[in-house]
Amino acid sequence: MSDWEKVYQKWRTFQNLDPSLKQHLTEIENDREALEDAFYKELAFGTGGMRGILGPGINRMNVYTVRKAVHGLAKYLLNEKIDAKARGVVIAYDSRHMSKEFAEESAKVLGSSGIRTFVFDTLRPTPLLSYAVRYLGTSAGIMITASHNPPEYNGFKVYNEAGGQITPDEAGDIIAAIQEIENELTIPFKDAGELEEEKQLIWLGKEVDQAYLEQLKNISKMSAQEQSKDKNINIIFTPLHGTALYLVTQGLQQLGFSRVEVVEQQARPDPEFSTVSSPNPEEHQAFTLAIEQGKQMYADILLGTDPDADRLGVAVKDADGEYRVLTGNQLGALMLDYILSHSEEQSLKNGRMLKTVVTSELGCAVADEYNVKTINTLTGFKYIAENIRHFETTGENFLFGYEESYGYLIDAFTRDKDAVQAAAMAAEMAYFWKKRGKTLLDALNILYKKHGYYLEGLSSLKMEGKAGTEQINQIMSEIRKTPRVEIAGMTVEIMEDYAAGERIFLRGQQTKEMIDLPKENMMKFLLEDNCWVCLRPSGTEPKIKYYYGVRGKTAKESEEKLALLKKAMDEIIQQIIS
Repeated sequence: MSDWEKVYQKWRTFQNLDPSLKQHLTEIENDREALEDAFYKELAFGTGGMRGILGPGINRMNVYTVRKAVHGLAKYLLNEKIDAKARGVVIAYDSRHMSKEFAEESAKVLGSSGIRTFVFDTLRPTPLLSYAVRYLGTSAGIMITASHNPPEYNGFKVYNEAGGQITPDEAGDIIAAIQEIENELTIPFKDAGELEEEKQLIWLGKEVDQAYLEQLKNISKMSAQEQSKDKNINIIFTPLHGTALYLVTQGLQQLGFSRVEVVEQQARPDPEFSTVSSPNPEEHQAFTLAIEQGKQMYADILLGTDPDADRLGVAVKDADGEYRVLTGNQLGALMLDYILSHSEEQSLKNGRMLKTVVTSELGCAVADEYNVKTINTLTGFKYIAENIRHFETTGENFLFGYEESYGYLIDAFTRDKDAVQAAAMAAEMAYFWKKRGKTLLDALNILYKKHGYYLEGLSSLKMEGKAGTEQINQIMSEIRKTPRVEIAGMTVEIMEDYAAGERIFLRGQQTKEMIDLPKENMMKFLLEDNCWVCLRPSGTEPKIKYYYGVRGKTAKESEEKLALLKKAMDEIIQQIIS
C-alpha cells in the first residue's frame, strides 16, 4: 500500500469524519486518480497561507486542513508573540463556499489554545482585515478567501501584527509548527457558544468599517471644498458577487461621488459567481454587464473589484465610444503620476515608490520625473508591506505601491493591496482629467509621449495535479539549464536567477552580483532596447506564468515587439513540454 493510500484509509475509517466529506469520499472511491491527487501530498502552506480546491483529503481545503494550519499558527503565536492570548487574532471571510465555516473553525481552534478571537459578523474585504489587525492591535489576522480563483477553491491567508501578509521567515516558523502536528483529524477545538460566554470569541460589527472609512477620506488629493462638491462624473461599480459593495459605495459617497450605479446582478454575494466565467477584473469578460449598464448611463468610468476586494479593474471610453479595460500596469502608472503631481515637494523628498519586478518600467520612469526612488520587490504584496514596515525605522516616505496584477496601495493605513482605496483614487483621477476635457486614455497617452510606449503581456499555462506540478518544475529546470543568449532576435544582456540570488551580466566578461531579495523560483531576462521576459510558477494557482515587457518609440513598434516576444516564449515553453 502506497503512502497516499494509507492516509486515505485513515480518513475513510475515521468514525467522526465530517458527513459531507465522507459522502464526497464515497462518490470518488473508485476514481483512483482523484483519490491520489487528494491524498498524495499535504496542501502547501506557502509564504502567505494556503489555497486549494474544496473537498476531502490532505491536499484539499476542508475543516481538517484548516484546523491543522490554525493549530500550527496558535503554537507559533504562543511561542513568539508577547501577550498573544489577550491580544488575540482577528478573522474575516469572503463570499465563497465554506468561508464562514472556516472562519468559525479557526476561532474554535484558537480558542482551545486560549487565544481570543475577533470575528466579523458578516463577510468583509481583505484590506479591511489588514486594517483591523493594526486597529485592534491583535497578534495576527486570518483572512478566509481564494481571491479571484474559480468557485471550487477557497483559501486561508495569515497576516502578521503589522497588518501585512506574513514574511517568508514568519511563514517558515509557522510551517515548522504545522509539521509537528501528526494527525489533522484530531486537532483540539472548543465549542463556539462556550467561547462566546467566556468572551473569548467576540463578533465585530461596523466599528472597524467606520474607522477605515475615516482613514479613507485622507487619501484624497482634493481640497475639502472640492470633496464636498457634487461631481459631474458617472460611475458604474461591480463588486463581482464579493465583499466590496458597502465600503466602495460609502467611500465614493463621502468624497462627493454621488452619481454611482451598482451592477445589481453582481451586487449580491454569490459563491458560484454565476454571472461571470471568472470573478477576476483582470479578465475583460468580468466587465460585460458593467459595460452594458455603462452604455445606458453614459458612464465615464467602470470600476470592478474581485471577490475579496484587494484588486481593482477599471474601464474607460475610447475615441470610438467603446469601453476599454486598462491593464494593471497602465492604471498603476496613471495613479502614480496623479499622486506625485498632486503631492507637496516636501513629501516627495525621501519619497519611495514600490513595485514588483514583473511590473512595468513605466512606473519607474514616472517616479524618476519627480525624483522619487523606485524600489523593486519580489512578486507578492507582502514584500511591499515589508518595505513599508521597514520605512518606519528609516524615515523613508511611502508614496505608492503596486503590482501588474491589479493590486494598488495609496496609503499605508492598510498593508495589503486595497481595491477600496484604489476605487476612490481612480474615480478622483478620472474626475480630475474630465474637468480638463480628457479621459484616462488621454492621460495615458500623455505619459507614453513623455516616457516612451511601454507595453506588457502575460501568458500562463494551467497544469493541474501531480503531473502538472512535475511539468512546471521541468520547465523551470530546463530554462536554468539552457540559458538563452537571445530571445525573439533580441540580445539577452542580463540574466537574473532569483532562486540562486544571482544577477549575471552577459555583455563582455560575464560578471555576477547578488540580488538583494529573498530567494524565489523565478527567472528574468533583460534584453536590449528596454525589453524583458520573466518566468515564475504561480504561488496561488496550478500555473506557470511568463511575463514580457517592451518599450518603443511608437505604439506600433511596441505592439510588434510584444507580439514577437510572446511568440518566442510560447515556442520555448512548448519545446520543453512536448
